[in-house]
Amino acid sequence: MTVSYTLKVAEARFGGFSGLLLRWRGSIYKLLYKEFLLFGALYAVLSITYRLLLTQEQKHVYAQVARYCNRSADLIPLSFVLGFYVTLVVNRWWSQYTSIPLPDQLMCVISASVHGVDQRGRLLRRTLIRYANLASVLVLRSVSTRVLKRFPTMEHVVDAGFMSQEERRKFESLKSDFNKYWVPCVWFTNLAAQARRDGRIRDDIALCLLLEELNKYRAKCSMLFHYDWISIPLVYTQVVTIAVYSFFALSLVGRQFVEPEAGAAKPQKLLKPDQEPAPALGDPDMYVPLTTLLQFFFYAGWLKVAEQIINPFGEDDDDFETNQLIDRNLQVSLLSVDEMYQNLPPAEKDQYWDEDQPQPPYTVATAAESLRPSFLGSTFNLRMSDDPEQSLQVEASPGSGRPAPAAQTPLLGRFLGVGAPSPAISLRNFGRARGTPRPPHLLRFRAEEGGDPEAAARIEEETAESGDEALEP
Repeated sequence: MTVSYTLKVAEARFGGFSGLLLRWRGSIYKLLYKEFLLFGALYAVLSITYRLLLTQEQKHVYAQVARYCNRSADLIPLSFVLGFYVTLVVNRWWSQYTSIPLPDQLMCVISASVHGVDQRGRLLRRTLIRYANLASVLVLRSVSTRVLKRFPTMEHVVDAGFMSQEERRKFESLKSDFNKYWVPCVWFTNLAAQARRDGRIRDDIALCLLLEELNKYRAKCSMLFHYDWISIPLVYTQVVTIAVYSFFALSLVGRQFVEPEAGAAKPQKLLKPDQEPAPALGDPDMYVPLTTLLQFFFYAGWLKVAEQIINPFGEDDDDFETNQLIDRNLQVSLLSVDEMYQNLPPAEKDQYWDEDQPQPPYTVATAAESLRPSFLGSTFNLRMSDDPEQSLQVEASPGSGRPAPAAQTPLLGRFLGVGAPSPAISLRNFGRARGTPRPPHLLRFRAEEGGDPEAAARIEEETAESGDEALEP
């Protein structure tokens, strides 16, 4: 059964996730405790062997091997390999959930397209939606262990009401070496075509819409089947598993608290004959490797997460509730096409009929939200310049009808030639005083109705002068 904790994290608060750490069902502790205990037991065996059973010479050799294993474990790119793999598995897990066929859209189209309040019309609608549910049951029997345990044989499917005895005989008479979950969809199309010929579906557009929704439904069934058929390449799963296991196999030996290397010992002072030498400088001798156990918890837990969700159609705590989905789909789809067909409440004027700006009421707990201004866009808070010249409208192309000379930059003019057009624009053209020539193809004030004729004439003079300057060698 899926573990849902959405309500617990509806609000961010102090220690919000901490309360989730105490749950057992669906937790990492339930998944990992056996491997964790095994790792701890093996570490303890090696530690006791090193401390109590080995001679001094054997301890020295073991310490060399432990240091080698510790250095070798760091060469395994565990974080990269495992992180990429878990990301791939999580994306595949969510895609499989979105591929589960739901009849909601199809049942609405059936209710709107297949007409008739008599027994024939009711039979057509219920049969069509039952065929759709039958297709989903057949494909879920192929991918979900829970559904297969619920419907182990086709007789169980018949007893559940998804299929009649005659339909079962028709189904089993079709000889095919492949999965036949698509057969009810073909029955659906033939029955819909018959309903169109009988006038139960009134036009071809409604029939086309109905078949389009069926094809979307069938495509999800097919995608679900192919997700079960085509797994993540086995070699990738093997590489990740070997990487994790080999890392912690090396850590079992390499993370033991052994005697430090000879070069790590600090110089000893002169000792008296009856005085023992001070211990060599190294890590503190700890019987419980806290950091190693935490590392095992994180990396091995990461791998167990991928192991749990790589196939979400099993019987783990967080696997999909396929049986409940079957129950829900059958109930709401039959309700939609049968009892709700042409069973409408009377149309009435709403309470905001005469209001220009309807405003639903708030409760006391949410009244403060009504005081917030509505969001109009991020640029509405932009502070504009107070200079009126910055708001003048300009256009980039001349409106005189004659070709405008091209602007030149000193650097590009050497390579492109004097008369060649330049894609660059010199910034000094925008900083000239009034009356000096400006390139006409860059900026030209729009001639507004009722504008100043002297200003228009001055613009024309500047245009001509700038053109002459550009044509000079």
